[in-house]
Amino acid sequence: MKRVSLFGYGVTTKALGSKIKNAVFYDDNVKEPYFDENNFIIRPSNEFNPDFSDLEIPSPGIPPHHPLIKSAKHLISEYDYFKDVMNLKIWISGTNGKTTTTQMMQHLLEDKKSVAGGNIGTPLGALDGKAPIWILETSSFTMHYTNEATPNIYVLLPLSPDHLSWHGNMQEYVNAKLKPLSMMKKGSTAIIPEAYKDIQSQANIITYKNEADLAEQFGINIEKVNFKGAFLMDALLAIAVDKIVFDRIEYGKINSFVLDPHRQEEFYDAQKRLWINDTKATNLDATIAAVKRYEDQYIHLILGGDDKGVDLSELFEFLQDKNLKIYAIGSNKDKLMTLAQNYHISAHKCQNLVNAVHTIDQNLKANQVALLSPAAASLDEFQSYAHRGNLFKDTIAQL
Repeated sequence: MKRVSLFGYGVTTKALGSKIKNAVFYDDNVKEPYFDENNFIIRPSNEFNPDFSDLEIPSPGIPPHHPLIKSAKHLISEYDYFKDVMNLKIWISGTNGKTTTTQMMQHLLEDKKSVAGGNIGTPLGALDGKAPIWILETSSFTMHYTNEATPNIYVLLPLSPDHLSWHGNMQEYVNAKLKPLSMMKKGSTAIIPEAYKDIQSQANIITYKNEADLAEQFGINIEKVNFKGAFLMDALLAIAVDKIVFDRIEYGKINSFVLDPHRQEEFYDAQKRLWINDTKATNLDATIAAVKRYEDQYIHLILGGDDKGVDLSELFEFLQDKNLKIYAIGSNKDKLMTLAQNYHISAHKCQNLVNAVHTIDQNLKANQVALLSPAAASLDEFQSYAHRGNLFKDTIAQL
């Protein structure tokens, strides 16, 4: 029997532990070994000895420079462990939109008994191994550690800087996202941005320039799809996969999909003024997509949080000719104010999110929009992006 070590004591590894008898967990937060309620043994990370392990599987978020990863001799990913499950596997990745694309695809294919999981919340160890289709939101972290498993269909949304501290630099991030293409087999299909059209792969590669190009290639009438802005690309990719696998386009079904809260979520205050909660926009590409959607109106734009050191100049180059004002919040507010000054964009430094809402309240006119699209993570001041979005909505409700 193989001696299996699971790195990290989280959702992914707990699901694996239920499948692997006598697996041992190693976790940084553990000081003394103990048995949990499922009789799993959890040990401190520093107790791991590679000489007494035949297989190591990490939680995807553990970075490559971690001592556990560096000392492992038989490292595989969660995806590698389940590579022999005999079903159709669809992987969805990209910087923005992969969760919504995965959800939309599951919505379209649920009548074919598909199940969705991966980075979206249900780990592979908890998915039905007899389901004919696995639709998996797939992170760059997972793909970094995956060396054997491959998808039958790989869908890649556009890429922009993200998780650079984990990967080291943008090129390594892109390399992780493109990695499946080098391993995919003949008969498989990949839908990828045209920027990567020269990638070498045995898969059938379909590239797209934009939404219109994607719709044309798959014979989709874009006017019949109700989603706009960033969600249009998500919907088109979901429809494209349905067309590839089952040769159908179901406009009514895709239009019945209900979006999750916190992503370009529109609502009105007591004065019938439009506010948009786009707190899930944690990187510049997501914020650019949101601004594009509302650029026909004057925008009161709330930016700021933990930008993880990303260069925001691309965002400000995009914003400098837009009809808007920035309200800077979060740990990078001073950086935002400096950039706004350099790019000659009107901006106001706010004490916090609540202060930003109250300041906008004094200036927002009926034909304008107020947009929370931070281009930054939330953990500098909030428990999560949802905490940030809920505070935004609650504050507006009390105006």
